[in-house]
Amino acid sequence: MKINKRFILSCVAPLMIFISGIGLIFRDNSKKIFYLPIGLMGIVIILEKGISRQLNRRNILKKIKSHQKKVE
Repeated sequence: MKINKRFILSCVAPLMIFISGIGLIFRDNSKKIFYLPIGLMGIVIILEKGISRQLNRRNILKKIKSHQKKVE
């Protein structure tokens, strides 16, 4: 069975944020800083996915509009 890379990333990013939140809540003050990069990377993965999706949709819409103008 082939596993899709996007499916894995969509599951890993919220898990990273969750682990970061748990680590920030339950760890000692000296070790809380180690959980910040995990949370930030989870947030960056989610934001990057959303931004790339918007850009792809915008590019597809531009191609459709340009094709419609050529046909008319």
